[in-house]
Amino acid sequence: MDRTDLAFAGIARQAELVRAGEVSPRELVELYLERMARIDPQLNAIRVVFAERALAEADQAAARRRAGDERPLLGVPVLIKDDTDVAGEVTCKGSRAEDRPASADAEVVSRLRAAGAIVLGKTHVPELMQWPFTESATWGVTRNPWDTGRSPGGSSGGSAAAVAAGLAGAALATDGAGSIRIPATCCALFGLKPQRGRIPTAPYEISWQGLTHLGCVTRSVADTALWWDVVADRLEGDAPGDGTWAQAAAREPERLRIACATSNPLFAPLCAEQRGAYEETIALLRSLGHTVEQVKVPYGDILGDIVPRYLRGVAEDAATLAHPRRLERRTRAMARMGRLLPDAAIARAREHEAATSRRLADAVFAEHDVLLTPGTAQLPLPVGRYEGRGALWTFNGVARYTPYTPAWNVTGQPAASVPAGFTPDGVPLAVQLVGRPHDEATLLALSAQLEAARPWADRRPPLAA
Repeated sequence: MDRTDLAFAGIARQAELVRAGEVSPRELVELYLERMARIDPQLNAIRVVFAERALAEADQAAARRRAGDERPLLGVPVLIKDDTDVAGEVTCKGSRAEDRPASADAEVVSRLRAAGAIVLGKTHVPELMQWPFTESATWGVTRNPWDTGRSPGGSSGGSAAAVAAGLAGAALATDGAGSIRIPATCCALFGLKPQRGRIPTAPYEISWQGLTHLGCVTRSVADTALWWDVVADRLEGDAPGDGTWAQAAAREPERLRIACATSNPLFAPLCAEQRGAYEETIALLRSLGHTVEQVKVPYGDILGDIVPRYLRGVAEDAATLAHPRRLERRTRAMARMGRLLPDAAIARAREHEAATSRRLADAVFAEHDVLLTPGTAQLPLPVGRYEGRGALWTFNGVARYTPYTPAWNVTGQPAASVPAGFTPDGVPLAVQLVGRPHDEATLLALSAQLEAARPWADRRPPLAA
């Protein structure tokens, strides 16, 4: 296989090639190390590369394969977002305020290693993962490989930029208000936020007052499904007999009842390009035999469920750092707001969650299987849009950029960003699919059907050749 094709093959195909002996784990690691050295200076997606360790692990994986080991990700390189612990490495969280190495792998990293994956390095995030762009005073600007004048989104922007540029087949991503789905939208990737609790957040019992979910960003639906098969748990409330996530992604979906809406809690305007992608997706879904109809989503005062938990989450993250005084001025202001919120306000926001979830379920999902919305309200942000801006200015601005994603962190139900074409200038477009609680299987099947009808993974950023 051509080396560039191999870099973009995705983790499912790479795992098959390693099992068949057609590609060695060392070949994969060396390929990505070369691409990182050549391409990442233009993107700044990766904070640290574990070159020697990854090569040693590649040789170990090759020996295991020769001995008959058939673990699902044996010898496949992946990247880890820099809010997640890798033993022996500092989890910087986009800041210079932490300098203590992690004592152990996070649970999700342990599960990836147990499946045979090789950790190549860690990807950039905005400071304390609080923004839908990936820029920090300490680690600089991460750029979108499709248009280096634009952001790859955030907070999983480094992960998304790296996968989109063919620097790894998959990367860990986390989502507290859209941080899997927004970077996926910006970078023409598939990004599925799971049901709350599906992928463990250990060593953290909860993160951002329960808003944070773990997942990944990949170029294809099948790659995400394989990742889930090695890291995700089955939960109380799941439908019995769903099989593996890979099997769910491979199934043809039944004829679905799909609700659609462009309204959002902030009444933020939708740009013409994202509206066009949304409307074209409606037409495609109907051509595939699904019923699609407009609905009114009763968001109500959902911002009151989100904002206190978000701000307190930033404050709690800041409090865990070794040197919190080193945080950026804007971050210190956000953390201060989170600390000043009374505990009663946080408790009320948590208590409202059940009523909010019931209201949305009754209005949207009682009669429909899936909700379709735009991915973001605007095209990916220009880099530096909020450089030097204060906390409130930045918060208000980015909220209007990403009004479609946070509600589903409150309800905890699954939601996915699905690529939906490009602008004439080659900027990615996307839509969001929201599933019923515990129904990631339907989202995987429907997303795979859309991928087959409107392929996206064969298109690559020009700089990534």
